[in-house]
Amino acid sequence: MGTSLQDRTTTWLLFGIMLFVVPNLITALRVGEARLIRRAINNDAKEDIEDFSKYYNYADMTRLLKSMSLKYPHIANLSSIGQSVQGRQLWVMRITKDPNADVPGKPKCKYVGNMHGDETISRQVLVYLVEYLLARYGEDPRITDLVTTTDIYIMPSMNPDGFEKSVVGDCNGDAGGRTNAQNFDLNRIFPDQFYTINVDQVNIPEVTAVIKWILKEKFVLSGNLHGGTVVASYPFDDSASHKLQGYYSRSVDDKLFKHLALTYAKNHPVMRTGQPFCPDTPNETFENGITNGAEWYDIAGGMQDFNYLNGNCLEITLELSCCKYPPATELKKEWDYNRESLVAYMEQVHIGVRGYVKDATNGTALPDVRIIVAGINHNLTTAQFGDYYRLLLPGTYNISAVAGGYMPMTVAGVQVVDGRAVEVNFTLTPLEDGPTGAVLSTPTVTTTIPTTTTTSLADSTSVQTASSTAETGSLDDEETTTHLEVQAPSHPENQPIQPQKFHHHHYNDMELFLRKYSQTFPSITQLYSVGRSVENRELYVMVISDNPNVHEPGEPEFKYVGNMHGNEVVGRELLLNLIEYLCLNYGSDREVTQLVNSTRIHIMPSMNPDGYEIAREGDVRGFIGSNNSKNFDLNRNFPDQFVSVTEPRQPETIAVMNWIRSHPFVLSANLHGGSLVVNYPYDNDKQGRTQYSRCPDDEVFQQLARAYSQENELMKKGHPCTEMYPQEFFADGITNGAHWYNVPGGMQDWNYLNTNCFEVTIELGCVKYPQEKDLPSYWEQNRRALLQYIQQVHRGVKGMVIDIKDGSGIPNATITVEEIDHPVITNLAGDYWRLLVPGTYHLTASAQGYNPVSIYASVPKDGVEIVDFRLTRLHTEPKGTISDPDEEFESLIKKLSLGPGLEQLVLSTATESSFRYRTYKELSEFLRGLTLNFPNITSLHSLGQSMEFRTIWALEISNKPEEPEPAKPKIRFVAGIHGNAPVGTELLLEFAAFLCINYGKNPDITRLINETRIVILPSINPDGRELAKEKKCNSTVGMTNTQGKDLDTDFFGNASQRVVKAQPETRAVMDLILQRGFSLSVALDGGSLLVTYPYDKPVQPVENEETLNYLANTYARKHPKMFLGDAGCPGTNQENIPDGVLRAAERQSHMGSMKDFSVDFGHCPEITVYTGCCLFPPAEQLASLWADNKKALLSMLVEVHKGVRGIVRDKSGKPIVGAMLVLNGGMKVFSAEGGHFRALLEPGKHNIEAVADGYEQQRQEVTVSAYEVASYVVIVFDMDSRIFGLPRAFVVATAAASMTALVLTACIIWCVCSAKSNRQKDGFHRLRQHRDDYEDEIRFTSMGSKKSLLANEFQDDSESEEDMLYANDL
Repeated sequence: MGTSLQDRTTTWLLFGIMLFVVPNLITALRVGEARLIRRAINNDAKEDIEDFSKYYNYADMTRLLKSMSLKYPHIANLSSIGQSVQGRQLWVMRITKDPNADVPGKPKCKYVGNMHGDETISRQVLVYLVEYLLARYGEDPRITDLVTTTDIYIMPSMNPDGFEKSVVGDCNGDAGGRTNAQNFDLNRIFPDQFYTINVDQVNIPEVTAVIKWILKEKFVLSGNLHGGTVVASYPFDDSASHKLQGYYSRSVDDKLFKHLALTYAKNHPVMRTGQPFCPDTPNETFENGITNGAEWYDIAGGMQDFNYLNGNCLEITLELSCCKYPPATELKKEWDYNRESLVAYMEQVHIGVRGYVKDATNGTALPDVRIIVAGINHNLTTAQFGDYYRLLLPGTYNISAVAGGYMPMTVAGVQVVDGRAVEVNFTLTPLEDGPTGAVLSTPTVTTTIPTTTTTSLADSTSVQTASSTAETGSLDDEETTTHLEVQAPSHPENQPIQPQKFHHHHYNDMELFLRKYSQTFPSITQLYSVGRSVENRELYVMVISDNPNVHEPGEPEFKYVGNMHGNEVVGRELLLNLIEYLCLNYGSDREVTQLVNSTRIHIMPSMNPDGYEIAREGDVRGFIGSNNSKNFDLNRNFPDQFVSVTEPRQPETIAVMNWIRSHPFVLSANLHGGSLVVNYPYDNDKQGRTQYSRCPDDEVFQQLARAYSQENELMKKGHPCTEMYPQEFFADGITNGAHWYNVPGGMQDWNYLNTNCFEVTIELGCVKYPQEKDLPSYWEQNRRALLQYIQQVHRGVKGMVIDIKDGSGIPNATITVEEIDHPVITNLAGDYWRLLVPGTYHLTASAQGYNPVSIYASVPKDGVEIVDFRLTRLHTEPKGTISDPDEEFESLIKKLSLGPGLEQLVLSTATESSFRYRTYKELSEFLRGLTLNFPNITSLHSLGQSMEFRTIWALEISNKPEEPEPAKPKIRFVAGIHGNAPVGTELLLEFAAFLCINYGKNPDITRLINETRIVILPSINPDGRELAKEKKCNSTVGMTNTQGKDLDTDFFGNASQRVVKAQPETRAVMDLILQRGFSLSVALDGGSLLVTYPYDKPVQPVENEETLNYLANTYARKHPKMFLGDAGCPGTNQENIPDGVLRAAERQSHMGSMKDFSVDFGHCPEITVYTGCCLFPPAEQLASLWADNKKALLSMLVEVHKGVRGIVRDKSGKPIVGAMLVLNGGMKVFSAEGGHFRALLEPGKHNIEAVADGYEQQRQEVTVSAYEVASYVVIVFDMDSRIFGLPRAFVVATAAASMTALVLTACIIWCVCSAKSNRQKDGFHRLRQHRDDYEDEIRFTSMGSKKSLLANEFQDDSESEEDMLYANDL
């Protein structure tokens, strides 16, 4: 039994060993087999990787890509996005970790090659790039990181059919193959923003496939590889003018695109030189190897513009070789040239800002959320995981996330630095406060591809909007190939959220309400004040729009004004209800979302807050509170066309007038109470009688009035207040104002006659101040009408007026409609709106300096007709004028002059500041500190010393502060002439620091400093400043210098005017002014809130007053309060100052002022800015004063580059120094070193007369623009050939004629005299012959008188014919 047990044990042991070994052996064998198989596959694949000895045809490329996909399945996935015309696959290799799955956190980057089939280098290098990335993954840390963190898509050939047709060695594309098999150029048929393209989809399957691909994947960065030269080209590829070459078509991401293009170019050894030396274009060069597409040459329908405008993707076009299809021997060299550039460019997908957007309640990712960067009108949307990637250059940005059904969120002050993107995440809170049954969800995006491709210039605005605003709807019309349709949430039971609380809002309550909604919905609201009431209450306005802070070209502006009569309160409450309704339903209600996205809506709930506060609830038809607190009816206080309104203009009226003039309002309604009707212009007539007073747009106004009344069930019946006014009836609920009763000085007529805005007056109910319990019924009666009336702003015609030369908008162009005597004017960007009823009209666009253009347009029954005008200049280059060669700087000035450009600059250049008042010693140290820290752009000079030997400092800021540079404009900023008003001193010190700190960091500031000579005199009365005391608003201590002299009465240029010697402070500044060369001077003072212009002395009229007034207005308009014209300073009568600007003598007339001296003797215009009512306010107010004046001060740096500038020279090219140029027969400037001159002039046409000793006088006409750099004029003098003030030729001819006449006269006289002399000789000869006879006669006559004797003594009878014959015979 023991043996048996032992055998049994051995058997079990062997069995156990077999159980353990055999499976492992089988596994090992299988692994070995797998390794053998893998090795065999890898060896096969390795054999498939070709060298650089040949091009890959379609079959070769397909085999190679499939082999690499098999070899690297963990990081490579090959797929086709579609087929070519001839059925070839459009292969795309996806390279990333886990390539078969979509995971969050990886931005998508793509390369597309061989779009033109005969441009073949791109095809080859992209195949090489695929192999390079795959082979180096896991070995090269840089490539490993790139592949791990990036979702890379590479399409080697978009046009495989064209490639198969191409011929190696064809450098110029003569053999064909560029187009697809249907002979379409694939880079000319993408939807275009400026051009209509019609192509049947059947003929362009390649483009259709790529469009679907772009819209589906939401790429972040892309490169489109071509051939034919060596350069990196960036958007835009075309412009509205379609100028063939030379026009820079700039996108809002222009600087970013230049950076991306430079990234590729600087890593390419040939491209970075900018000199490809292509045989067909040997002289073509590209600065730094990059170019704007349209500036190089204009192409419509390009792919790179489509990527940018319609996807999240920034794409550039890369031209890789001069020869399109070079020999294969060039392939290795081309790969070496491009390898580093290709990798470096892909790495740029990681710059800027990235992050996620999630739901605050459950943390789920939110796709299709709009990511908005303030100041850059190009938005993108989040991907399926809520992730987004926004490429940005280093800087500070305000970034918002906006989604339907959620409260928007804004992150301010995001600091973007060099290197990897900063992460900014958003958590959005659903709008869950609405009533039960409201369905709140995010919008969804669907992509459709119809059968044709159609884009139109008319719809160019909507194309751009689609890329920027995901919720605006379609990219184009129904025929557009690429159609982005954003569907708002829909549900059978879905109802808009209605206001839930109804009560009367007194001022404080209203203010809190507005602030609450402004802060809760910052991405679609902006709260601002247009001014203050008599009792100092703010006149608040709430803007509601998808981009509320700026006017978007093409988007109309609308306004509602309520509570103009303080006791008519329904309008006030309805407008607050409307604000609530629009905010709560944005993104969830289709109508609201469409209105907010397409309209900039301004809502002023109360124009008369003072009157409201004394009005009484329950007032039916009373007048308590109707007027403002000075008891003036604000609706009788506007300028009138028929009646002179003699009552003083009220601050509320002035504020509203300035507000209306400062925005391009198209449509408006003024909400009143006391009846139930819509009242339209005119409100009165010439006779002042109650009768129909028809305006030119009577039909339009009737249409507008009915749009409101027909949505109000009670109003449209026409019997408003049967108990109070039983006889009153209004057909359809509308009436002509004057036909109802006469209202002179009304606001609606003023709107129509003085602006582009059409306004009606809406009476909302019979009771002026109803009980609070009745407010819900008023909302219910009017909510549909309020929305429907806003919709009317999208009726008629709209469009752009564009300069055909450069594609820029033309501001202040006039749009007229034949047979309707009411023109409208284009806005700053050249956009316009003209409300019209349906019909066909003859429209004309005209602008100063342009040929007018006319066109017929048909206005549809619903919607708006888009009509763009392209105007040509009358004389593109007047005689003697040359273009400014620096188009980039010209574009900068235009950008900072139009739209939000200057505001964006202010927002992007915030600096940390610690405001305080500085003593003289601290001021000097501060200025020296600037020169020590910024030595390359600053220079500090002493102009002289004060009475107490304090230095009068002048700081110059320029890129070459020690050089004269007469061609640059020179601007002077002066403060501290009155020592008791030191605010200006501190503002100028901060301004100097601001400029220095931002130099080299902000490109706009850098360029302004490089092109301008800035001289800052922060304190010219340092002695007085040392005496003045803080918080003394009205004290005169320190106003004068220590000699008791007001320095602003000490500037005299003529010795005869001066009683005593000039003060040392005055003398120092006068010497600076007399150096001339300054184009503009800005002096800062205190004691009011306005701007004055010369003269302080009582002079009538003021020479060049229009320009001086214009400069003062420019500053005031850039100040948030000054332009309102209500200084409101205690103890002064400085109220109701139009636009905040006065001629100085009207404020306080005196002699010897600095500004008068500057104009008369320095030939430099000077304005004085009064920064505030308090002369020496607390230091805590300095920060807000700086914020108020920063934009205005910067605007002066822009303004000094306008007007006219040029050079004076003789015919040989020699500059003429000291030539006098008389502008418009009055103002004088003088040419400086090099013959340079410059003068600021108001916009318009001006005459120049140039005079120089020894030269003939020259005359020219120049046109000055409000938004373009100074017109450059070359004045060429001829030598003065005048004699005694007359032309030399005339004098010579006259002299010659005179001499000839003199000679002829002398000859005639000589002949006559000679003839007479001969006759006398003959006569006396006869007398001698008959002496005896004569003697007898003499003796006989002598017996008479002596007179008789004398009469006969010399008698000559030779004139008788007989005697003549006798004499001759002798």
